[in-house]
Amino acid sequence: MTGITKRSFLKAAALPLAGGTALLARHSHAAEFNMKCSHVLPSSHPTHLRMQEAADRIRTESKGRIDLQVFASGQLGTDMDQLSQLRAGALDFFSLSPLVLGRFIPAAQITGLAFAFSNYDGVWAGLDGDLGAWVRKEIQKTTLFAFESIWDNGFRQMTSGRKAIQAPEDLVDFKMRVAVSPIFTSVFKSLGASPVSINFTEVYSALQTRIADGMENSLSLLHSAKIYEVQKFCALTNHMWDGFWMLGNQRNFARLPADLQQVVRRSMNDAAIKQRADVRKLNESLVGELTSKGMQFNDTKNQQFRSKLSAAAFYQDWQKKFGTEGWAVLEKYAGALA
Repeated sequence: MTGITKRSFLKAAALPLAGGTALLARHSHAAEFNMKCSHVLPSSHPTHLRMQEAADRIRTESKGRIDLQVFASGQLGTDMDQLSQLRAGALDFFSLSPLVLGRFIPAAQITGLAFAFSNYDGVWAGLDGDLGAWVRKEIQKTTLFAFESIWDNGFRQMTSGRKAIQAPEDLVDFKMRVAVSPIFTSVFKSLGASPVSINFTEVYSALQTRIADGMENSLSLLHSAKIYEVQKFCALTNHMWDGFWMLGNQRNFARLPADLQQVVRRSMNDAAIKQRADVRKLNESLVGELTSKGMQFNDTKNQQFRSKLSAAAFYQDWQKKFGTEGWAVLEKYAGALA
């Protein structure tokens, strides 16, 4: 599988997840290690497709000794439900945004600081370099670990169901759906909005019933979760970069022999690199696709938003929270922030 196309997204979305689970179950009786991997994204998202590809590769390269079942669309619960399962060892691997992981490991949020990165060059230099290593070291202090290559979600954009967002003033008293994460709440409070923390599996209905006026996420998520059906406007703010750490339970992983650990590491890391290319290509193509579905796009002057955050002491506050070491390694790739 060398690339992910829109046609393959639609085809994957049409397949019942139960069928995939049943297919995996046929192999499980022969496996020496039965493992579970999960995420909350739709089954049509590049993350799920590449994760399933990694599971197939792991089964093949381990000669059937590992059977890895992949669960999509929050089948096993919300982000925090599944994080608890991972910490307890009931899950072996779980894909989670570092911004949400920040509820458990505050240092993980540093890679999603608002307007820290302006392009992918800075993102991958940092995440594949010292910044990513610093975050993984903080994760390793817990019962969890993160694989070396982070997966991509893309730069996040702001959507609205009632008016176009042009400037920070448009966010005053705006009920913005955000992930259940301290840094999201901090960003949008600093911008004058009223952030509403809602789990991703509940987002569509929250927007449909106007519990929230808008949301923010990558274009690939807006597309795969069909947010265009309940949101009319999208501001291309690129206000935060976000990805997905592939997390593992340290104790469970240590039970695998060293050679099988390498099979899993290699498969997961290679899948992450392929998924990055998938997501970037998809995000770049989706403005036209979403426009055809009725969404209206506008650009923004990001310096206005960044100035608003600076005036609200957003950067100074988070510099104190991340500490001298973490802030220094972030600014190595993002430039001066506070």
